[in-house]
Amino acid sequence: MALHKNKLFGLRLLTRFLSSPGQKGFQHTNPRTLETLAFEEVRSSSTDKPHTYTAFVLHGLLGSRRNWRAFSRNIASFLSKSSPPSEWRMVLVDLRNHGKSAEVEGLDPPHNMFTAAKDLANLVKAQGWDWPDVVMGHSMGGKVALQFEQLWVLDSVPGKVSTDNSDGEVEKVLKTLQSLPSSIPSRSWLVNHMVELGFSKSLSEWIGTNIKKSGELETWAFNLDGVIQMFDSYRDTSYWSLLEHPPKGMEIGLVVAEDSDRWEPDVLHRIESLAARESDESQGAFSLHVLPHSGHWVHVDNPKGLLDIVAPRIASISA
Repeated sequence: MALHKNKLFGLRLLTRFLSSPGQKGFQHTNPRTLETLAFEEVRSSSTDKPHTYTAFVLHGLLGSRRNWRAFSRNIASFLSKSSPPSEWRMVLVDLRNHGKSAEVEGLDPPHNMFTAAKDLANLVKAQGWDWPDVVMGHSMGGKVALQFEQLWVLDSVPGKVSTDNSDGEVEKVLKTLQSLPSSIPSRSWLVNHMVELGFSKSLSEWIGTNIKKSGELETWAFNLDGVIQMFDSYRDTSYWSLLEHPPKGMEIGLVVAEDSDRWEPDVLHRIESLAARESDESQGAFSLHVLPHSGHWVHVDNPKGLLDIVAPRIASISA
């Protein structure tokens, strides 16, 4: 996998974006909020040994970086024990309008996939970092990752998402959240209220994790208006052309959860046809990976299976 060339693509993309209008045994830095995005780092060990490689990990709609802490620890541990061993820094980011980044001033509209990717470029520049070796994004975060023409897209439909091919659950959730007061009586009230409206207990409890204390009040940890704009951009953005013609020297891996409800048969057929094409040395590579025994929440439903797919390919960078 010729991922070292990502640095060259990254430099070009960074210029494009910036010029356009813990657990024991792990080094887990304190979360920080900068003039760009809120982020935290997970390392494979508690030593002061410098990291060799960097991976960005991006959550999905209404999520946050904390959703991916456990998986990031596991993959960092795997990579530190690979042959040859390598020191990885996993940078977990709160995308705009989500988590601690919802509190950051200056992340102005429009709220879409391009500006979300530009935020990451600004973060790299502000920190003086090298370009990440890997960008891994789940669901909506997968489309943000595709802005960078890089590696792993986790159960994220690459094309436009038609409302005709959806059960409308996300839309119903967002509409329900819009109808609620900005100050929530309590987390338990929110969970019970959503269950009474017909949402599942697990979904309602997950939504409840997005509540934060603000003085004596409970309020949202995300910017709901911005989140809705990002969801609209996610549905309207298509990256089929990138999958069909990936840049030379790049490899894009798409993970499809076996039991996910996000995939229509015609979309799967198109992806399978792309993955089955003969290799073309004039362009990069696209690969398809099916994660068994998993719904859309891949890092929760089958984290070991996801690790088995992703980690060896990432480890090949240092081989």
